[in-house]
Amino acid sequence: MPNSTFCVAVIGAGETGTPLLQQLLSAPFVRVLGVADLDPDAPGMMLARDHGVPTTTDFMDLARMGEDLDVLIDVTGVAKVREALRQHMQDTGNHRTIIMHEVIVQLMLSLSKGELVRLKHGDVEY
Repeated sequence: MPNSTFCVAVIGAGETGTPLLQQLLSAPFVRVLGVADLDPDAPGMMLARDHGVPTTTDFMDLARMGEDLDVLIDVTGVAKVREALRQHMQDTGNHRTIIMHEVIVQLMLSLSKGELVRLKHGDVEY
């Protein structure tokens, strides 16, 4: 049965995650359950808090939400983050939550803007 509400969380709240988060927060069919970034003062972290969305500096806090999440969006561009998320899903038997890669985010943002959007990632190591 199709979802009427998508429960999502976002890992990465900087230049890529913030515009995505703005769109997610404005969609009546999306419920943002959490946002993670190493920088508690990242623009997306402040935006999330302004909207009453829980924030964390430990991205695994979001993975531990388990099957309450429909989509876990990773826009960090960090391979170690993706690997840790995949391993956690496998270890916990979570076959429900989808991990959304930043390339899909780039496609979605580009489609909504009508032109190619370049993703920006800093030199942050997780």
